[in-house]
Amino acid sequence: MSKKSKYWRYLIWLGPCLLVAGLIAGLVTGEWTVLPIIFLVIGLGIIIFGLITFGGAKNFFARRSTQAGTNAIVASVALVVILGLINFLAVRYTGRIDLTENQLFTLSPQSQEIVKNLEQPLKVWAFVPTPNPADQELLARYSRYGENFEYEFVDPQIEVGIAQRFDVNLIGEIYLEYGDKKQLVQSLSPGEPISEIELTNAIAKVQRDVLPKIYFIQGHGEPLLEAEQGGFSQAVASLEKSGYEVEPLNLASLAAVPEDAGVVAIAGAKRPLIPGEVSAIQTYLDNGGSAFLLIDPNTNPGLDSLLQEWGIVLDNRIVIDASGTGSVLGFGPVTPLVRDYGNHPIVADFANGISIYPLARRIDTNQVVGITATPLIVTSEQSWAESDVESEELEFNPASDVPGPLNLGFAFSRPVSSTPTQTTPPPETEAETPPATDEEITETEAEDLETEETANEAENNPEARLVAIGNSTFATDGWLDEQLNQDLFLNSVDWLSKQDEKSLSIRPKQPENRRINLTPEKAAIIFWSALVVVPLLGLITAGIMWWRRR
Repeated sequence: MSKKSKYWRYLIWLGPCLLVAGLIAGLVTGEWTVLPIIFLVIGLGIIIFGLITFGGAKNFFARRSTQAGTNAIVASVALVVILGLINFLAVRYTGRIDLTENQLFTLSPQSQEIVKNLEQPLKVWAFVPTPNPADQELLARYSRYGENFEYEFVDPQIEVGIAQRFDVNLIGEIYLEYGDKKQLVQSLSPGEPISEIELTNAIAKVQRDVLPKIYFIQGHGEPLLEAEQGGFSQAVASLEKSGYEVEPLNLASLAAVPEDAGVVAIAGAKRPLIPGEVSAIQTYLDNGGSAFLLIDPNTNPGLDSLLQEWGIVLDNRIVIDASGTGSVLGFGPVTPLVRDYGNHPIVADFANGISIYPLARRIDTNQVVGITATPLIVTSEQSWAESDVESEELEFNPASDVPGPLNLGFAFSRPVSSTPTQTTPPPETEAETPPATDEEITETEAEDLETEETANEAENNPEARLVAIGNSTFATDGWLDEQLNQDLFLNSVDWLSKQDEKSLSIRPKQPENRRINLTPEKAAIIFWSALVVVPLLGLITAGIMWWRRR
């Protein structure tokens, strides 16, 4: 065999390669243009030429080299087909895995639920000339969870009409449009990304026709609502961002709870409320109101009659957490870390998440007819209620202590049996129209009738709600941002204010800054190590191995 003939034999393998390339190009693009057809024709021609030139097909396929080459081609084609199928499935059925610690590239459960349950189209207008890829990806994640969510980036200097419709003053303003409502979400500075927290809160807020009002009882040693050590300023800010109006309330100067109260909060009272205040709160609850009680140990808020009416029993002993979990985060045994929660919408999405309650008391219940009590916060089995916290060693005493698990919080609900007394006579009612027959009611009319009956039933049977937690510190400044504390606080208020329970979930968190700030010296060390030292070590090792094998 001549050397020229030997080279031609190797060149023949170009035929199968061109054939496979033509097939892949045609199948992937879905269009059999000139290029794939040329590859197929040339590939087939080279294969036929080789079979004719270098012996019969029988002898050709009987050779060991042909069989080995065929196996290699089949394996290569199979690999290409598998990779193509994987790519097709990945494009057709998109799925994402977020491996970051705080799920930075995944919408929070609350954001997902709010977008899924949009009742009408909502559009985000971003007046940004050059969109940030991170903002585009964030808004695309929102749109994947709801058909009614839309977004558009607009250059206000070009599309002046749209900018004037929203009264845009600065480049970087983000607006929501929901029906006939328009709301400013955020004003971005150069390089600042859109905040999921701000956007989700704005979406929840724009859907409300009236902002619910939360009153915090003051005048009994409660922490102030302003910024101070141990105050509720962060809680107030979170409520306002979520679409609530927050005001202090001094019931001693009023005869009753204001009619516009969505929730009345008694948080961290150190002195007893006077009987008139307690009576006003009870009347408010009797009329279908909602109350949020945060009661610390070693305090007496003077709510005995109200607590007895709702079957609430306060245990003045301090809850001790002996599991050792808190020590990992720098907390002592008097700061229980909770991972177990009850079966209630407030904590439904908490799973095994952590919430923290420094210096908490146990809450128990007595069964009361007509009242539904559901545990919210449950400590571990390695906890107990300690009666003597001043002892040098905290040890469980079966005679005076209560073993865990312990309940730190409950959610209560009670149907209102009678409507409030009206000060003005009700309007005269018209004669009832005889109900239509089944033949006269269409399917649409039947659905409307059912909806109306459900609404009337809800109005005629209002429900009083109450949440009691044996700790107020978890909601104060510095503690509210810990783990799930804020979610528990805001979810409780949402449930008490009788908002949409589908939005009771875990809220988006502020991403943590995990960047490494390198000094010029450290950057130089990394540069020389990566580009010089490591490759040089590899070359030296390879040279030593080569020298030894000689």
